[in-house]
Amino acid sequence: MNQVEKQVLDSIDICEMIGYICELISIPSMTGDEKEAQDNVAAKLESIGMKVDKWGLDLDERSKHPDYSTEVDRKEGHGVVGVTGNEEGKSLILNGHIDVVPAGDMSNWENPPWQGTVKDGKIMGRGSVDMKGGLACAIYAVKAINDAGIQLKGKVIIESVVGEEDGGVGALACVLKGYKADGAIIMEPTELKLAPAQAGALCFRITVHGLSAHACVREEGVSALEKFIPIHNALIQLEKKRNKRVDDPLYSNFELPIPLNMGKVQTGNWPSTVPETLVVEGRYGIEVDEDIESAQKEFTDALEAVVQADPWLREHPPKMEWWGGQFKPARIPVSDPIVETVVSSYSDTTGESPVLEGVTYGSDMRH
Repeated sequence: MNQVEKQVLDSIDICEMIGYICELISIPSMTGDEKEAQDNVAAKLESIGMKVDKWGLDLDERSKHPDYSTEVDRKEGHGVVGVTGNEEGKSLILNGHIDVVPAGDMSNWENPPWQGTVKDGKIMGRGSVDMKGGLACAIYAVKAINDAGIQLKGKVIIESVVGEEDGGVGALACVLKGYKADGAIIMEPTELKLAPAQAGALCFRITVHGLSAHACVREEGVSALEKFIPIHNALIQLEKKRNKRVDDPLYSNFELPIPLNMGKVQTGNWPSTVPETLVVEGRYGIEVDEDIESAQKEFTDALEAVVQADPWLREHPPKMEWWGGQFKPARIPVSDPIVETVVSSYSDTTGESPVLEGVTYGSDMRH
């Protein structure tokens, strides 16, 4: 570690950074409702001396782009980017998303999700890990450089983006607005492993049709739930088959590097009625270098095989949709300068070599 690096590290105010992470956590910013948190980040970037660009996303225009996808009924979106440094050297993007998923059942939280609680050396709260903590670290890294009086030769760009959890409209908007760099670090939680690859994840929806009847004459109806069971089983078998094929050293430690998850199932409207419709929504993992269309065909072929084996489903085929978040896979060579630089910086800081490992989820890395 050279003197400049030590000077910057010595300028990091850990206590202040922890306080700011808790401040961000205290602002609920579920996907689609991020404005208050974005206003906060914009003010913070200005306070540390960055030039801030804040704009409203043109959602109608963004929706025309082939990489646009969303799951929430979004009414607005706000981009926030901070820039510092000069044009002489290389440029770096530090990207973090401000949106978080809902807190769920509040009674299951030992600590309030929207408070930011420091306990046992950890910060508790929704978004502490994914990923307000990472975004705050990026901000305080730049603050430490400025506080140390270091003049950057190149540019550092901090992107606080919306909509990552359901498709990445915020990162896409930054790219389309012209924010590009020689390298980028996505501040996702990786247990401090370096992740030069991400699997893809495609959201899907299947609607299964049955025939309603009163429970006292159940045999006169067709249960959409019962017709879904072989579809469920076929998709589980598809997941097993696809994961056995994965032969990538970056994913050797994962039992399911490309999971297929059916996360939401809705059916029935009355206990004494045969359910006439079932809707299942889930996400379908895509291998890093896999062709998207081929992967989609493998999914629909598995579904079609079930349909053809069942007379009712042949006459009343399920409706299949690719909808919501469509996260393409991404990879950067481990020999790329940005990877080698981060490896070197990690070793200088910790005295150890980092673990290089892919991640099994989709993120803004693909942009």
